[in-house]
Amino acid sequence: MGPLKGIRVVEFAGIGPGPFAAMMLADMGADVIRIDRIPAKRRDGSRPSGDLLNRGRRSIALDLKSSEGIQAALRLIGKSDVLLEGFRPGVMERLGLGPDVCMARNKTLIYGRMTGWGQEGPIAHAAGHDINYIALSGVLNYLGREGDAPVPPLNLIGDFGGGGMLLAFGITTALVERSSSGKGQVVDAAMTDGSAILATMVHSLQQGKRWSEKRGTNALDTGSHFYNVYETKDQKFISIGSIEPQFYAELLEKTEISPEELPDQNDVKEWPKLKKKLQGIFAKKTRDEWCEIMEGSDICFAPVLTSEEAYVHPQNVHRETFVSHFGKMQPAPAPRFSRTEPSLDLPPPHPGQHTENTLSDWGFSDEEIKNLRESNTIF
Repeated sequence: MGPLKGIRVVEFAGIGPGPFAAMMLADMGADVIRIDRIPAKRRDGSRPSGDLLNRGRRSIALDLKSSEGIQAALRLIGKSDVLLEGFRPGVMERLGLGPDVCMARNKTLIYGRMTGWGQEGPIAHAAGHDINYIALSGVLNYLGREGDAPVPPLNLIGDFGGGGMLLAFGITTALVERSSSGKGQVVDAAMTDGSAILATMVHSLQQGKRWSEKRGTNALDTGSHFYNVYETKDQKFISIGSIEPQFYAELLEKTEISPEELPDQNDVKEWPKLKKKLQGIFAKKTRDEWCEIMEGSDICFAPVLTSEEAYVHPQNVHRETFVSHFGKMQPAPAPRFSRTEPSLDLPPPHPGQHTENTLSDWGFSDEEIKNLRESNTIF
């Protein structure tokens, strides 16, 4: 199932963007095995791990501090299409699993690397998190309301959009190129690079003198009245995105505002006053009442939902945007395909849950597996 069926991936366990990239590949049908550290104790395999980012793959626990563990990893890499790792620069090389070693063994290998700052540069080896990477790329400075400090958007821009998704995109494009060249290559994905490229449109607007560096004063960053979030009578929220003139006209119609009463939509000096006007109007009805009036219209409207509410919204239910998988509600694989439709398979594993079966499937003999277990190389 899925467009990546038949692609074998070896993932070295990490956190955040690395697992997300591996999840995306597994969602699309790739056979992903996750190499975890040797755990302190065995978990009950009858109940899945709660980490949804690890769905869709098997886990083996391997001691990478031993020569036997490194050799076992190299055997797996020799049979794989993709290697995916998210360590600091130099860690894989010190383990003896750097690109030169692995690609000498497997010349068609796509070697995917995920870091915050990149594989080289003045601070490449420093620790960091999403908030730091999007700060350095200039993205964090864009986010927030006027007069307030920048607001971190969870860890969606650096870790997941500019990190894991960028790496998954890089790996799949490298697989496409390999089909014509027959050669593997290294994919170097950095969250600073990824978050920067997500902001390309803003750079374009800024250099065209259509975007102010002053946070919260632009059309799309809560500066305008027609692209904003408003509180309703019941202390819930709705979102408005009436950018285009025809959508803005419908907003005025549904809120019973006469266009003659208002200044031009794009008169920036009038935006604060117009926001206050809409705040007052939206505060007079509940969120559900505004949904009755606006949902399904061309205003560009949606209620601001909690996750529980999102699970049961009719549009999401129709699209099966969220699915229950092994008792956990979660986002479904995306995007959709007309022929090779992906579907969820394995639940998130516990470290080492599939060690013996996976090694056997990948060509290890029963005797070899027994020896690895007796030497405590596997778990």
